[in-house]
Amino acid sequence: MVGASLDDRILEALRGVIDPELGVNVVDLGLVYGAAVMPNGDIVVQMTMTTPVCPLSAHLQNQAYMALRRAFPDAAVIDVELVWDPPWDPSMMSDEARRQLGWRG
Repeated sequence: MVGASLDDRILEALRGVIDPELGVNVVDLGLVYGAAVMPNGDIVVQMTMTTPVCPLSAHLQNQAYMALRRAFPDAAVIDVELVWDPPWDPSMMSDEARRQLGWRG
């Protein structure tokens, strides 16, 4: 991705992380709240789950970490933090996620 910002590259890497229950990537589901490369080169991502009791939270957090490690092999620190505020709701999904899930309106 020539010319893409580092933050865009983070989101592109995270698009490869698919929620196995829904079959949609975590970015389009609206689960990624923040993604940045810090001035020292560390990568910090804040993401959530559809519910705080999601049985796949550790799995998705690990998949996000691994996707970022592949995309940024030289990063000394990659921090994928789970956050719960604001609580996720379906309005956070992209139009593409809605289409994939067959939602209308």
